[in-house]
Amino acid sequence: MECILLRMISDMVAVARILNATLIIPELDKKSFWHDKSNFSDVFDEEHFINSLANDVKVEKKLPKELVKAPKSVRYFKSWSGVDYYQDEISPLWDHRQVIRAAKSDSRLANNHLPPDIQKLRCRAFFQALRFAPPIEALGKLLVERMRSFGPYIALHLRYEKDMLAFSGCTYGLSQTESEELAVIRENTTYWKVKDIDPLEQRSHGYCPLTPKEVGMFLSGLGYPSSTPVYIAAGEIYGGESHMVDLQSRFPILMNKEKLASAEELRPFSQYAAQMAALDYIVSVESNVFIPSYSGNMARAVAGHRRFLGHRKTISPDRKALVRLFDKVASGLLKEGERLSQRIIDIHQKRLGSPRKRKGPVSGTKGKDRFRSEEAFYENPFPDCLCQPGSPASDDSLVSI
Repeated sequence: MECILLRMISDMVAVARILNATLIIPELDKKSFWHDKSNFSDVFDEEHFINSLANDVKVEKKLPKELVKAPKSVRYFKSWSGVDYYQDEISPLWDHRQVIRAAKSDSRLANNHLPPDIQKLRCRAFFQALRFAPPIEALGKLLVERMRSFGPYIALHLRYEKDMLAFSGCTYGLSQTESEELAVIRENTTYWKVKDIDPLEQRSHGYCPLTPKEVGMFLSGLGYPSSTPVYIAAGEIYGGESHMVDLQSRFPILMNKEKLASAEELRPFSQYAAQMAALDYIVSVESNVFIPSYSGNMARAVAGHRRFLGHRKTISPDRKALVRLFDKVASGLLKEGERLSQRIIDIHQKRLGSPRKRKGPVSGTKGKDRFRSEEAFYENPFPDCLCQPGSPASDDSLVSI
């Protein structure tokens, strides 16, 4: 959740700079699936945010009293827009309005072809100005220290939570009762537009998160020994421990924030999904290896942050290829062992987060699909925000940790 906030807020900082406007600290979405009531200052260090951007954009905590009753305009900014759009279509609104409210702020800026100073500002806002609130930072660093006490560790973003599975329609490995529960959730969540989903088709195209069992097979196939400490960056795993048995048996040092911290330490954050996710974000960014089971918002944000910090190793599973291999194992056509391991390693030799330029749109796509197919700016801020193509932190070895 907090990763969507990071991207949206950073883009609005850049938009404010383009429009030469004052930015008001945003209100966080309290109507999401998890109904999180957190305010901006609960999640982020508000003073640090304002001070860090002082030379770029004026930021106010609240709308000044003299503007509370001023003429306002609520606008749905066009997705993936460039500077010309904001200067030609939005800037003239100031002639008649003193306050412009962005009704939606996700993906409102293009990934590419923006002025260098705007791209660098996006990075400063995302990776430097947006720092988590001090209590979150303090516990996050403590979790990192405790995780490191087990040795170099993998942070696994295991996106196997109720909202993800209900939204995506991915039910592989679930019971009939669980599948039906998720279908009801999807049907009753009004802002999820797609209701009728073929779970087998989703999975075959690589659109589903890897299951905990598949993640265990993947890590074993990469060559990681069972003694490797693994941190589970996730909310409540759907189905609970019953779906974690295989992964736990392969990697006994399986930790999460609930195991590393006491109930008392977690109590200030435990009722707020964004704040709990922020703790996972910190532990994931600081891990020796980061592996997401699904390429969602948090996975992309963490991957980009790790690139920004020196291309720290991030292994991105090729889910479509892996599903084909795992199905062969399930049908008896392939056995776990050296042959499966070598195929997994070969597939992922170029999926380690090594330095490379951001990928452009998929050939043949048009309109919004063209922009949607691009690699997100925050997922790979190279070369816009990184002066050096390489870093001592880069490591092209799959298994090293």
